[in-house]
Amino acid sequence: MIYFDNAATSFPKPESVYNEIFKAMREYGANPGRSGHRLALEASRGIFETRNRLSKFFNAGNPMNIVFTFNCTESLNLGIKGILRPGDHVITTSMEHNSVLRPIKYLEKMGVENTIVKADKMGGINSKDIENAIKPNTKLIVTTHVSNLTGTIMPVGEIGEIAKRYGIYYLLDGAQSAGVYDIDVERMNIDLLAFPGHKGLLGPQGTGGLYIRDGIELDGILQGGTGSASYSLEQPEIKPDKYESGTLNAPGIVGLGEGIRYIEERKIEDIRTYEEELTSHFIEEILKIEGVRVYGPLDVNSQGAVVSINIGNIDSSEVAYILNQEYDIAVRPGLHCAPLAHETIGTFEQGTVRFSFSFFNTHREIEYGIKALGNIAREI
Repeated sequence: MIYFDNAATSFPKPESVYNEIFKAMREYGANPGRSGHRLALEASRGIFETRNRLSKFFNAGNPMNIVFTFNCTESLNLGIKGILRPGDHVITTSMEHNSVLRPIKYLEKMGVENTIVKADKMGGINSKDIENAIKPNTKLIVTTHVSNLTGTIMPVGEIGEIAKRYGIYYLLDGAQSAGVYDIDVERMNIDLLAFPGHKGLLGPQGTGGLYIRDGIELDGILQGGTGSASYSLEQPEIKPDKYESGTLNAPGIVGLGEGIRYIEERKIEDIRTYEEELTSHFIEEILKIEGVRVYGPLDVNSQGAVVSINIGNIDSSEVAYILNQEYDIAVRPGLHCAPLAHETIGTFEQGTVRFSFSFFNTHREIEYGIKALGNIAREI
């Protein structure tokens, strides 16, 4: 199969990631942080090594500011619900995933105000519109880094500077960017960074995390056993224990650490350049096919390795089905858990067929995908 669904989950992973997970399961698959025996200690060391690697990767300083979660959705929920209170105001955009919008709408019922800044037809956000939406009670700005629908790269540095100037917290959703685009939480003025392990960071599903800047105290959304302060019925206040209850996914986390090591060895700029080449190749060829509509900036300087298309008036799910059944190509159709983004670019009724590329795709696969789309377009 040709896999063009990396915006959902990157596949395949580096062989070293599979090997590290298997090794953890077979050789030290004990409960980290709960016992003093050799296996538990080895699992704990593996988790700390990944925490430390992530801290350096994002220039986050203290490794204990990295909290492990099971996915980016949990991280976003922790960041949003942990900081906002009734009477607060939060700013977000129309290009967000439901992992941002649904927690915000949930809090709306509890007295948290929100403003959803509308993007342009290319999925772009003007940072001035963010600034103009600020109110006296604005406490948080939440934006994606790269749109999961159009691939549009948001002006994160500008938004971070605005948030810093006004004394507002900035939460960045790095679901489509972490591992491919440089994220420096200090330089970009990011107070909270949510990231998944299973996409650009090349780790397995069931891994993710939230960076929390020093001095920020979030309310935890989960309480329970941490392996620390077991004498107390109250949740520990120290990071990361305050936010990590229950047994962590140790094999997954060490696999994530191996994914980051792979990125460091291959160099993130080289990975990004290659993905840009694939994306540019796809865009250049797809624009030549009559009857195909392509959405987004269509410029790799403004767009990640995500391209959404439609063919005529065919339902996006039907196109994806044909690609899967007749050409053995995997893509993602529909609304991509981003209904407001589809309303923004005018595709809410039809959805789109989303192609998303990774370092493990090839130009030959791009050519095959283009040929398949050309055949489908001619047959309608």
